[in-house]
Amino acid sequence: MSDQFINLTEDNLAQEHLCCIIRSKKPHPGVEAKRAWLAQRLREGHVFRKLDTKGVVFIEYAPLETAWAPVEGENYLYIYCLWVSGEFKGKGYGRHLMEYCLADAKSKGKSGVCMLGAEKQKAWLSDQAFAAKYGFETVDTTPGGYRLLARSFDGTKPHFAENAKQLEIESSDLTIYYSPQCPYIHQSVELVHRTCGELEVPYILIPVDTLEKAKALPGVFNNWAVFYQGKFVTVNLLNAAALKRLLKK
Repeated sequence: MSDQFINLTEDNLAQEHLCCIIRSKKPHPGVEAKRAWLAQRLREGHVFRKLDTKGVVFIEYAPLETAWAPVEGENYLYIYCLWVSGEFKGKGYGRHLMEYCLADAKSKGKSGVCMLGAEKQKAWLSDQAFAAKYGFETVDTTPGGYRLLARSFDGTKPHFAENAKQLEIESSDLTIYYSPQCPYIHQSVELVHRTCGELEVPYILIPVDTLEKAKALPGVFNNWAVFYQGKFVTVNLLNAAALKRLLKK
C-alpha cells in the first residue's frame, strides 16, 4: 500500500493537491496560504503524507518543538491532522497513515507521538477513538474538557503549556486566533467578517504567524481558537449559524 502514498517536499509542493475538499478551478486563497506555510515548515521536519490522488486522505505532523500548538515536551512528534473522508473510508488508509507516523517516530529515536483531543469528540479534531487503538492515552487536560493524547515509547509525557490552561483574555469581544495551517481558515475568517458585520458586533481577529505566538496562546489551538466574553469557547471552525448562536449568549 505504501507505493500509493507520497510525501510532500519542497520540490513537489507547488503542483501537488493538498487533500482539501475545497474545490476551485482558480487558485484558492486558503489553499495557497497553506502551501506557503508548508514551504517553510517542511524545512523544520514537518511531514505531510497523502494518498496520491485528489482526495482527502492524509496525515500531517511535526516535531513537537516546532509544532504550532501550545504543547511542550521533549523529542515528540505532534499530529495536527489525520483525515480520511468519503469514498476512501474503510480501505485501511487511516491505519497506514497512523502506522507510518509511529514508525517514523521510532526510526528517528523519538520518545513518542501526541495529538489534541477532548472529552467529547470535536469536529475538526482527528478521531481520538481511532488513536486509542494505537495506544494513545490522556496525559494532560485543560479546564473545559480538552485533552492531550500521547503514545509514549519510553514513559515520558508531553504536556500543555501553562498558558494553554489560562482560557481567558481581557477583551470581552469575540476574539479569534488563527493560523494559515488549514486551508479552511481563509473562508472562516471571511465568514466572521461578514456575519459580525451584518450583526454589527465588534470582533478581533489575531493572526498567529510565528511559532512563538502559537506556543504562547492563552488556550488550546490546532490552527483556530475562539474566545467570547473573555472566555475560551472552542477550537472548531464556525459556520454562520454556530457563530450567530454564540453571539446571542
